[in-house]
Amino acid sequence: MSTDYRSFRLKRFFDIFFSSICLTFGSPLYLLIMVLTFLSSKGPIFYGGWRMGQHGKLIKCWKFRTMCVDADAKLQSILQENPFLKKEWAIYNKLKDDPRLTWIGKFLRKTSLDELPQFWNVLKGDLSIVGPRPIVIEDLQNAEIEIRKYFGEKTDKILSVKPGLTCIWQVKGRNLLTFQERIAFEEKYIDSQNFVLDMKIIFKTIKILIFPKGAF
Repeated sequence: MSTDYRSFRLKRFFDIFFSSICLTFGSPLYLLIMVLTFLSSKGPIFYGGWRMGQHGKLIKCWKFRTMCVDADAKLQSILQENPFLKKEWAIYNKLKDDPRLTWIGKFLRKTSLDELPQFWNVLKGDLSIVGPRPIVIEDLQNAEIEIRKYFGEKTDKILSVKPGLTCIWQVKGRNLLTFQERIAFEEKYIDSQNFVLDMKIIFKTIKILIFPKGAF
């Protein structure tokens, strides 16, 4: 791994430059999605969810809202009533045909356009363009216990770097991978992190956005 690239100044400079470009030139697309999200259902346009960032810092990541406003309560009901979906959630931490999604939300999830507001998180310094994807934190009071339940002995290593807007497993199979396979890819990325690898991941991410596969 390149020590120079991993240093704050070089990687951070690239994050600021890239996110600024995307926020500026992507503003018409942002506006269109905001209007469609507003028209799709009642509720806020943006959704902020708590994640665990570098060194265990809690951060709020922003997305375009893709679900109905009572999504969390509805999920518990769905999992209790359907053992098949409960098993799918346990493996992937997502549902392929999630009934909580709005009509525009399905498209945004499929194309990952719902995550465009996270360029703001990158600009703020919460995220990097490329890095391990941050894990959703449900219980803020017991966040460290929760994160160690996911990553186990790999926790400290995963949290040693800034999480990313995109990551290596998103271009290696996305949601078709099990959680353990994702962790293995994240660890591999941390061990071999460099500018060339980041650029490859960014270009592959753009390709996936245009030709989505394995997203839900």
